[in-house]
Amino acid sequence: MVNVTYKIVEHDGGWAYKVGDVFSEPFPTHDAALRAAEAAAQEQQVGGNDEIISYQDEAGNWVEETASGGDRPETTIEDQS
Repeated sequence: MVNVTYKIVEHDGGWAYKVGDVFSEPFPTHDAALRAAEAAAQEQQVGGNDEIISYQDEAGNWVEETASGGDRPETTIEDQS
């Protein structure tokens, strides 16, 4: 199973959560960033319908596939403050 990790970090004069190399918008406080990460992690757990999705892979090619609405990742929040 896939695990998505949300890291709470200082960013752009405030705080943000980071997944991989991608930052959220900045939040004025650490607690606000933590609450936003918790909400995003909970949303990852919400199942849905199977959907056809398309995305660009690392080589720049467009890929289309069916994503299972019940295949949800595990989530973790790392907070080193």
